[in-house]
Amino acid sequence: MSTGLTITQFIIEEQRRIPGATGEFTLLLNDIVTATKVIANAVNKGALAGVLGAAGTENVQGEDQKKLDVISNEVMIASTNWSGHLAAMASEEMDEILPIPAAYPKGKYLLLFDPLDGSSNIDVNISVGTIFSILKAPEGKKAVTTEDFLQPGTKQVCAGYALYGPSTMLVLTSGHGVNAFTLDRNVGEYYLTQPDIQIPADTKEFAINASNQRFWDKPVQRYINECLQGKEGPRGKDFNMRWVASMVAEVHRILTRGGIFMYPIDSKTRDKGGKLRLMYEANPMSFIVEQAGGASSTGRERIMSLQPKGLHQRVPVILGSKNEVEQVVSYHKQTD
Repeated sequence: MSTGLTITQFIIEEQRRIPGATGEFTLLLNDIVTATKVIANAVNKGALAGVLGAAGTENVQGEDQKKLDVISNEVMIASTNWSGHLAAMASEEMDEILPIPAAYPKGKYLLLFDPLDGSSNIDVNISVGTIFSILKAPEGKKAVTTEDFLQPGTKQVCAGYALYGPSTMLVLTSGHGVNAFTLDRNVGEYYLTQPDIQIPADTKEFAINASNQRFWDKPVQRYINECLQGKEGPRGKDFNMRWVASMVAEVHRILTRGGIFMYPIDSKTRDKGGKLRLMYEANPMSFIVEQAGGASSTGRERIMSLQPKGLHQRVPVILGSKNEVEQVVSYHKQTD
């Protein structure tokens, strides 16, 4: 039987530490928590519920959507648009922002989310997840615009992700460290299981899609080549390589035991600005990683300092154990 601090208790205790807190943010987080439970249930049932396979549609990036992409997106919207805590939301799966319907009261927050990260793994039963980021809406505006969402990552009020793996976990930061909660399916509640997560500064593990090696820039080529040389090379230690093709799973492994995750700029993605989305993936994950003592960079600048130029902007991402990220950044500086 599960005992200990539930996520609801944890959020309320955090709220009590903030003078003048109204509870609106707490209730919004509870809506998101509910959504992750519904999505976890759908992912867990898989073929039994007929939710595997392609949806036959494309998202705004021209990527084929899975049935669970569409279902997860609908769940996030339905769980958060009615309660009066949001002014608008934006999803990786939608072309434009979604203002709160006129029938519902408007709140003071903006929600961005990737409803099902790593969905290419769904049909082979590998871990996927939901990523979200919360910003403050501008005060005094009746109608929220796309430009209101284009805030740098440093303006995030909260970021988190749900991991749908052997167990379902929810990882959160509101700027005061990182905490992880595990879902007890028998009682339908998340319990605090990993408080105050810290990423080791040093690591012997890297994650990168090695099939893109011929497209990488020289700094990344140099870093990976040195890692592969092991003890006999300039790094003087052996490295392991991992690649899940699910950012949630990659980042969770780094939070658990250290490591570095890289989806760098290369000749194949240069025209697009990179592979991963700044607002739905890079910013929230960077916030979490930095709050856990890690680092996050494009290779040339801190990701959370970037001024977004578009809702679906892409960027290079290098994040994880601080000393390794700084090593890659130093190679970029030397090359430049």
